[in-house]
Amino acid sequence: MKCENCGFENKDTAKFCTKCGAEFNAGPVAPPAEPSSSNNSKYIIIALVIVILILVGCVGYFMGTMNTGDAQSGGAVDNASQEVSSSDSGNDDGSAKTQTTSSSSSSSKSKSWESIGSYSGSGSGSQTITVPEGQIMVKLSAYPIKNYATNHLYVTGSNGQSGGVDWGSHSDVETRSDSFSYTSSSSETFTIDYYETVSWEVEFYRYQ
Repeated sequence: MKCENCGFENKDTAKFCTKCGAEFNAGPVAPPAEPSSSNNSKYIIIALVIVILILVGCVGYFMGTMNTGDAQSGGAVDNASQEVSSSDSGNDDGSAKTQTTSSSSSSSKSKSWESIGSYSGSGSGSQTITVPEGQIMVKLSAYPIKNYATNHLYVTGSNGQSGGVDWGSHSDVETRSDSFSYTSSSSETFTIDYYETVSWEVEFYRYQ
């Protein structure tokens, strides 16, 4: 009997091949399974490549973030502080009080209305002030002594800008207010004129 596994010629009564030991009725002996170490190595290499790509992406992201932060901090520039000067020429029993404020801002700070000068007083009189260039807003208010026909508070600029409040002989004795704004590329001179007031106040703001 010929072995189907190795081809060796055996006796007809043999149940096993005398050369390879294969059982004649069991079919060919299955070859031993190959080790799966090669497949495991492939999976390990793929996993390492993925990890390396992730690490490279993270490092590139953080480097880009740091460079952006340095550029922003280097671009911040401080602006010089600005002040408003004034001269008084009050008369009668008028008294005036001037408060000047300085402000500074940097390019990294968002713009807003910043006070650059505040003036207040009472009675009658006038004073002249110089306001720096820029986008300016003026707010004013006053309270009269009595409801004369000539009670007033007027603010007039050399650029033609003006605002004010007044009362007639039949007006209520109450606080009145007004405001206006303008933009100028150079400093402007303003005159504050007030008459028969218990109190008045004028405030200057600049958008910066």
